[in-house]
Amino acid sequence: MAMAEKRNDKPERPTSAPRERTGWLSRIAPGVRNAFSKRETPENLWVKCPDTGEMIYRPDLEAALWVTPSGHHMRIGAAARLRYTFDDGVFEKIESPVVADDPLKFPDVKSYPDRLKAARKASGEQDALALGYGHIKGQPAVVAVQDFSFMGGSLSMAVGEAFIKAAKEAVKREAPFVIFTAAGGARMQEGTLSLMQMARTTLALNEVKAAGLPYIVVLTDPTTGGVMASYAMLGDVHLAEPNALIGFAGRRVIEQTIRETLPPGFQRAEFLMERGMVDKVVTRAELPEVLASILETLMMGRAQRPAA
Repeated sequence: MAMAEKRNDKPERPTSAPRERTGWLSRIAPGVRNAFSKRETPENLWVKCPDTGEMIYRPDLEAALWVTPSGHHMRIGAAARLRYTFDDGVFEKIESPVVADDPLKFPDVKSYPDRLKAARKASGEQDALALGYGHIKGQPAVVAVQDFSFMGGSLSMAVGEAFIKAAKEAVKREAPFVIFTAAGGARMQEGTLSLMQMARTTLALNEVKAAGLPYIVVLTDPTTGGVMASYAMLGDVHLAEPNALIGFAGRRVIEQTIRETLPPGFQRAEFLMERGMVDKVVTRAELPEVLASILETLMMGRAQRPAA
């Protein structure tokens, strides 16, 4: 005889959703929990030192002009550089000429106009070279700043036109011309048009020197490629920030070409100063004083136009 199947006639208990666990204070006063919610910490509140790995409080780093406690000079944008250079951060912005964005219709994974749009949004500048006129410890000067964060500070038609505009402004205002260089080379999306700027900027400098005006170059990290091979090495005086990378080709390319191991510190500011390519290595905090002293000396005996 087959056994009857055992049945369970007990009704199943309805499953209830798990209750949210709340503290006693929230149960008494529901609004209190939201009032004391955890505050969000900004992602960029701490900055890591590239040398030591130390985490540095961002406001402290800004107060130190973006120089870490270990002495590492971090890269800064054009706006900050102009603000740190001119007296009280006050200067007249010189507008750069407008050029065609994509003259060669360069094919790329991402379109060249889109790259320019993204770089302009991130930097707030039209291209990699920003211009300003003001006073450095009382000495008038036209200052150009190359921003490495804008497509690697690459030399482009816009950079060439801006440089020429700065040179003409220096002649027009009878003021010295100071440039802070930072570049990874020519901009490949513009091909030969970018390489032409090496010659054009050199010709513009001839006008500055013909007018008897000083041209001072401050080499910052990194200054390489076509910029190094043109206006970065044509100054009357060459200054550099500590440990700045300065050279035409990369270390690995040179070692593979000459089949030799390069010495330690090769292409760094201190190495080049020892060999006469850089006149002086100057910390960021000391740059305005040093620049003003050089400008005053080189402009000595020349009647200067009163400030506007």
